[in-house]
Amino acid sequence: MVAGAVASLLSTAALAVAGRRENRRSAAPVNAISHWLWGDEALHRNGSTWRYTATGYLVHHAASVFWATLHAGAWAGVRQERTPAAIAASATAASTLACVVDMRLTPHRFTPGFQHRLSRPAIALVYGCFALGLALGSRMGASRR
Repeated sequence: MVAGAVASLLSTAALAVAGRRENRRSAAPVNAISHWLWGDEALHRNGSTWRYTATGYLVHHAASVFWATLHAGAWAGVRQERTPAAIAASATAASTLACVVDMRLTPHRFTPGFQHRLSRPAIALVYGCFALGLALGSRMGASRR
């Protein structure tokens, strides 16, 4: 849960920064995520609203926790020490897998949506921040044990 929350927050911050830079509206890429529920009209919404922005964030957060759970499950049977380098490598692998699944294997309705509002470099930044969040969150969880 911790890794998913940290990954969600960092990648949402990247979405907002990229949205501001590329669309002049921070909420635009987050709103686009809500197309899961509201259809393609959400892909074109710019301003912050409860309907699009809050829903987009909640969907993004749930997806982040899902990917973090898979990431944690991959570590479950591993007996080796969880070094920062190993955690960073596995977080990068999980983020890369999430990107491939999101952008190439998922039906349109369940894609992240923000790819319609952001450039490829910005999308790479979002998934990079997601990986960083997974790594930091995993490290925080490992230090608690």
